[in-house]
Amino acid sequence: MAVSLPLVVHALWIPAKAQLAQLLLQDAWARAQHGISAPRPWPWADTWPVARLVSEQHGVDLYVLAGAQGSSLAFGPGHVDGTALPGTAGNAAVGGHRDTSFAFLERVQLGDVLEVETRLGERVRYAVVETAIVDEKDTRALQDEPGRALTLITCWPFHALHPGGSDRYVVRALEVPLQPEASITSTAPTRSSGPGTT
Repeated sequence: MAVSLPLVVHALWIPAKAQLAQLLLQDAWARAQHGISAPRPWPWADTWPVARLVSEQHGVDLYVLAGAQGSSLAFGPGHVDGTALPGTAGNAAVGGHRDTSFAFLERVQLGDVLEVETRLGERVRYAVVETAIVDEKDTRALQDEPGRALTLITCWPFHALHPGGSDRYVVRALEVPLQPEASITSTAPTRSSGPGTT
C-alpha cells in the first residue's frame, strides 16, 4: 500500500498540472489581449500565447504558443518561428502533437472551417483546402504565400506506437470571408514523395 500511494499521487498530479497550465495560459492570453507583450503564463516559461485556434465542429479551442519546441508543445500547439503569426498576412505554420492538441486533425475534412483569434481581437476564418503526408525534411509547407494561410503540422501516423517518425501530416487552410461558404468536397490525404513533387 505504501508503494502505491506515491503512484496514485503522481497519477493525479499530471492532470492537475495540465489543468493549472491551461488556466495560467488563459490568464496570459487575457493579458496579451490587453496589450502586454509576450505575457509569460508562469515566471519560468519560455513561451506565451500568440493566438487562439478554434474549430467548433471538432470541439477544439486551443492557445497557440510562441515557438514549436518541445517545451511549448507540452502545453499546446506552437507557432513555427520564421512564419507569419496566425491571423496575419502570409503563411502561418503551427505544429502540435498528434496525440494531444492536434489529435483532431485526423478528423478534419476539406472544407472544414478553422478560426484564429489574434491578440488584437481580430477573428480570421480559414477553410481547409488540402491535406498531405510529407517527409519531415520537406519544408514546402512552411513557404510564405500571398493572402492569409494557416498550415497545421503534426506527426504521422496518428496511432503510431512510438513517437516521432519521419512523416508529417499537413493541413493547409486559406482565409475565407466571415459569411458562411459552401463546403468543399472531401477527399483522402495525398502522399508526397519528396521535395518538388505534389
